[in-house]
Amino acid sequence: MKGLFLSFEGSDASGKSTQIGLLKDWLEAQGIHPLVTREPGGTAIGERIRSILLDRGSREMLPVTEALLYAASRAQHVGQVIRPALEEGRVVITDRFVDSSIAYQGYGRKLGRVAEEINAPAVDGVMPDLTILLVVDPGDMRRRRSAGEEDRIEAEGLAFQSAVREGFLQIAEKEKERFLVIDGRQPVDVIAEEIRRAVAALAGLNYEQ
Repeated sequence: MKGLFLSFEGSDASGKSTQIGLLKDWLEAQGIHPLVTREPGGTAIGERIRSILLDRGSREMLPVTEALLYAASRAQHVGQVIRPALEEGRVVITDRFVDSSIAYQGYGRKLGRVAEEINAPAVDGVMPDLTILLVVDPGDMRRRRSAGEEDRIEAEGLAFQSAVREGFLQIAEKEKERFLVIDGRQPVDVIAEEIRRAVAALAGLNYEQ
């Protein structure tokens, strides 16, 4: 595939949306117009699945059901949006990808390798060229969101969120070449510069602060 695939990962309220917006603006200033998308979602079918997954009324959902629904959304996303865009040579930026499933369902829900096995056909060999992981303390996430703003996943307890954070760190440790791990407590502009430098190097762009 000729394009460039970038994913952003991390706990909810880690600053992913802010950094994705800043990276999009910077790329557009370089004459590159990226496709920005998200998971779960990114397609009409994926967005319908998203509404089920994040609805706090879905409290009875089993961990395996949750993993399968995320994978179903991802399969549609890859087939309908991500792969075609990469084949056109575009830069694709996604807010979450398969690493989220491994961290949230594999580590958080204790499904282990089952989460990877479920998602293997969903990604269909498509993996990010660079994954930016923003690391924050789970307690910081809870302070940034009020209880009324939290979706079903965000409303899980501190033990769950801590397991997810540890999952992300272990995934990044195993795949160091793909991951850029950033302390999400740093100032927004410092984080943005680190991301731009990494993306510029990967894309063959000149970077000047």
